[in-house]
Amino acid sequence: MADIKEFVVNDRRKFTAEGDIRPDAPPSEPKPPRPETIKRPEDEDSARLVEHKGPQSVPAAAPPPSEAYATEAGLEHSENEDLLPPAPTAEQSEQAKRAFDATVDRLDTAIRATNPGMERAPEITFERVIQSLYMQAMMQLGGAAGPGQQPQVDILGARQTIDMLNILSGKTEGNRTEAESKLLGTALFELRLGFLDVTQALSRQAATRQPGAGIPHAPSGPSIVR
Repeated sequence: MADIKEFVVNDRRKFTAEGDIRPDAPPSEPKPPRPETIKRPEDEDSARLVEHKGPQSVPAAAPPPSEAYATEAGLEHSENEDLLPPAPTAEQSEQAKRAFDATVDRLDTAIRATNPGMERAPEITFERVIQSLYMQAMMQLGGAAGPGQQPQVDILGARQTIDMLNILSGKTEGNRTEAESKLLGTALFELRLGFLDVTQALSRQAATRQPGAGIPHAPSGPSIVR
């Protein structure tokens, strides 16, 4: 007959029938904390910051990078204004000038080599700048028309060229020679009078074309370039 092994029955109930805790009950194992109750280090840091600083207001939305840069630099930025690129350094400007002058010299040498006897191009001076703008404005006022031809007028272009000379006059005030000031003043005076003459002629010409003014003669005055 096989050996009968003895079995020991352990009562693992924690409470008795009366509801008391059994003295020989095994200690209960602690339950793992729920995920939502676990405190993370960053939560403790945030709590300390709130405790130190008090109630926090909701931060405003960060401005776009361009506006942030303009604000940091003390510049006012609008939709129609773009930030200017950085100005070249003195060394960069000098290098560009040397390269330009060298290229101009090579170009002049090549032109004279292919055109023997040709003189060097005259140097650009302040007087030549004034004369160039003066001639440009005169042509825009119809001064380029030949004998018997109807003058072609660019009244808006003439106004802009006269304004350029006026700006040039203001920016160079106190830095011109007596001859330069006389030339600039004469050019502005003549161009302004010519501008008034042309606009008055155009007004008279437009008046004769109005209904009830009769049949106009063949146009002999200036016409506006469109």
